[in-house]
Amino acid sequence: MSPVVTMKALLESGVHFGHRTNKWNPKMRSYIFTERNGIHIVDLQQTVTMLEEAYNFIRDIVADGGTVLFVGTKRQAQDTIQEQAKRCGMPYVNERWLGGTITNWFTIQKRIFELERLERMRDSGEIDLLTKKEGLMIEREIERLEKRLSGIRIMKRLPDVLFVVDVNREETAVHEANLKEIPIVAMVDTNCDPQSIDYVIPSNDDAIRAIKLLVGKIADAVMEGKAIQGKEAEEEEMPTEAMPEEVSRFMTDDELEDEELLGESTLKHMGSSTKTKIKKQELDEEEEAEEEADVEDTAEEKPQVEAEEEAEPEPAESEAAVDEDKADEEGDKED
Repeated sequence: MSPVVTMKALLESGVHFGHRTNKWNPKMRSYIFTERNGIHIVDLQQTVTMLEEAYNFIRDIVADGGTVLFVGTKRQAQDTIQEQAKRCGMPYVNERWLGGTITNWFTIQKRIFELERLERMRDSGEIDLLTKKEGLMIEREIERLEKRLSGIRIMKRLPDVLFVVDVNREETAVHEANLKEIPIVAMVDTNCDPQSIDYVIPSNDDAIRAIKLLVGKIADAVMEGKAIQGKEAEEEEMPTEAMPEEVSRFMTDDELEDEELLGESTLKHMGSSTKTKIKKQELDEEEEAEEEADVEDTAEEKPQVEAEEEAEPEPAESEAAVDEDKADEEGDKED
């Protein structure tokens, strides 16, 4: 099976470049390959392996109906996070992380409802009935809420996984996810603390090309999980068990009797008609038996009649004998 990403693609994107050696976090020691020109080099073999683990984890979560929240508020990641999250249909945060987005989701959800209410006022034209100052204040409030909440408007509940770019910058998001015991998948650079991350992807989190590559792979995992979920839903819709005889009476050769299909009251009303049907059937059977007997009698009489016809003399010979008898009688009279 081919890996999720090749070593060549990681090298071309600059994933292996870490921070300067004087800014490193000693807890990242096991993920560092070497040091060159005062810069730490990330061990890309571990990156390939751990990215594949994170890919499979997110794919399985999404296949079970879970959601992934993409988080990346730094300038290099904002556009990529928004683009890839929209591509796979998942919520995202690419502006400032609002405190309590996870730990106080009920309040954040109320602000989303308020944004929707203000947008309905704007679309219906109610703002035009207000004063100019009030209308401008509502428009500014809509812009502010839309900028902060546009990415999580489709999120109806807490996410199942958090994907983070730059753990140090998104420290609040990581802390809230840890409090709610939500698993975290993150791009961890050499200056970050990996202890609070469930699925570490050691990589450069500052280069735009590196962010595009890894965020794109996570989005691919989400799309693959959705495809698996769709196939499972189609298989569940198909009937797997054999249909009962009562339901499949038209699909089999054996038909059910009236007693199995009708109720007691209906059978009582049908009692008289069934009796007449039985009598008709008996009469029909008797008539058929009589007809068969007549056919057999006629079949037996036929050979007897043929034998008698053969035994009788021919009509020409009998007429000649009668003429001779008449001539004899006339001769006796003359004598």
